[in-house]
Amino acid sequence: MADGGEEPGQIPPARPLDAVDRDILRLLQTDGRASIRSVADRVHVSRANAYARINRLIDDGVIRGFSARVNHERAGQGASAYVTLKIVQNSWRTVREQLQALPGATHIALVSGDFDVLLLVHTPDNRSLRELVLTRIQAIPEVLSTRTLLVFEETDLATGPARPPELT
Repeated sequence: MADGGEEPGQIPPARPLDAVDRDILRLLQTDGRASIRSVADRVHVSRANAYARINRLIDDGVIRGFSARVNHERAGQGASAYVTLKIVQNSWRTVREQLQALPGATHIALVSGDFDVLLLVHTPDNRSLRELVLTRIQAIPEVLSTRTLLVFEETDLATGPARPPELT
């Protein structure tokens, strides 16, 4: 951090969020392009207060960034799948780096249970999906096995009405 209080790479402790912070987060999750003025009006604080709160949420790492929610099928990525992976013990960081470089990888999670990693991928078609799994993922030395679960339909729960009812 800029004030020099932490070691490089060390994460500062999380500050508690109040109701206004949570309202701002819900609003920005629904409309990441909302203006500061709009955010301030909808959560009933001044523009300066909204600006300061959003910057604090960014500085604290609560807000990791802003992005567009993509309809993958309309964007030419008609095949989607969750790929589960069993990996060599203690190889998570190495595997994660290699999975992040894969085309179409959109979510990676280290999990517990019958497998170690859950990967969401979007590809143009099933042939590309097969190539990604059989040629790229299974070629990673630390990957012991994979299982592919095709996605037939998905609903993004982060989407919602332009103005959440509780903020209007």
